[in-house]
Amino acid sequence: MEKRWKIVEADNDKADALQRSLSISMPLCKILVQRGIDTFAKAKEYFRPQLSQLHDPFLMKDMDKAVRRILSAIKDHQKILVFGDYDVDGTTSVAVMYRFLRAIYDEEKIDFYIPHRYREGYGISMQGIDFAKENRFDLIISLD
Repeated sequence: MEKRWKIVEADNDKADALQRSLSISMPLCKILVQRGIDTFAKAKEYFRPQLSQLHDPFLMKDMDKAVRRILSAIKDHQKILVFGDYDVDGTTSVAVMYRFLRAIYDEEKIDFYIPHRYREGYGISMQGIDFAKENRFDLIISLD
C-alpha cells in the first residue's frame, strides 16, 4: 500500500483576515489556518497559553500515589533520581522536574540520568537501574 501526503489547503479569506489581525507573514497565517487557528482569539490562545488551559494532572491514573511517594521521599530525606529518555520530550521533562526538585529540595539528594541512545535505547535500562543502585538512590522518577 502506497502512502500519500494529504495537503490541506488554507482558506485564503481566513488567512487574509488573520494576517490583518496579527500583522505576521502570510505563510505563517496559512499554516495556522490549516491547523484550525483562524481567529485572533485562537491565535492568542495558541501563542500565549495559560496554565488554566492544562488538563488536571490528577486525571492520570495513580497520580495521587506518585505525588504521595515523592512527598514521602522528600519528607524522609531520600535520594531521588530523575530518569528520562534522550529525545526532546524526555530531556525536557527531566529538565523541568529536576529544576523543580532543586527549587524545593536538597540539591545533594537529587540527580538525573539520561540513557545512552545506542547502548541503552529507550526507557528504563539495566544500566540506569545499576547507576541508581550504585549511587544509593531510593526513588527513581521515570519521565517522558
